[in-house]
Amino acid sequence: MKEQTRKILSNASTASLTTLLFKRGLRNQFVQGVGRLKSSGENLVGPAFTLRHIPAREDLNGIEVFKDLDHPQRKAVETIPAGHVLVMDCRRDASAASAGAILATRLMVRGCAGIVTDGGLRDAEEISGLDMPSYCAGPSAPTNLTRHQAIDIDVPIGCGGVAVFPGDIAVGDGDGVVILPAEMADELAADVAEMEKYEAYVLDKVRGGASVFGLYPPNEENRRRYEAGDGD
Repeated sequence: MKEQTRKILSNASTASLTTLLFKRGLRNQFVQGVGRLKSSGENLVGPAFTLRHIPAREDLNGIEVFKDLDHPQRKAVETIPAGHVLVMDCRRDASAASAGAILATRLMVRGCAGIVTDGGLRDAEEISGLDMPSYCAGPSAPTNLTRHQAIDIDVPIGCGGVAVFPGDIAVGDGDGVVILPAEMADELAADVAEMEKYEAYVLDKVRGGASVFGLYPPNEENRRRYEAGDGD
């Protein structure tokens, strides 16, 4: 991802991005059922590094599995490239955690750009205080082994009902997380910058008492006024 693209997306809203995706025929890119643990903060932005889970089976998921250096959960934490977002498929099951404060802290120290899971996170209060945005379906204390078996990393997954391919760009704000197809990221970033510039202009006019009719979306007259620098 280009640095300029990252910079723009770090200030873009998921609302604007989902509208731009809709205009391109993509209706299902917003991860459903997840929220940001921290009440405010910078956007989450980064390429997706994925971790897939299947339902846990008791004979395969004793606590001793974490001693295996190739355990997919631990391997994901130790191999995710800096600047990437760990996106986890937990089948929308938040009855157990998909990570806790120790793993989240390790991810932060390694330069991870954030966490997105449609499962739970334990130690949620501690994770919310980290210098790294994290999104989940809710706090959940039980270990992942009670419900989830980490099975594979860096493969296509579903997260919150959205198809996520390795390298797709995850963008998160206060509303939630949207997944941008990697090949569209630069184009979307360019368009969202202009879109949000116009929407800031509209908001200023509306605060001043203007009607949205002919302004949002603009008719020809208002488009000309905007392009001529009205309000600059």
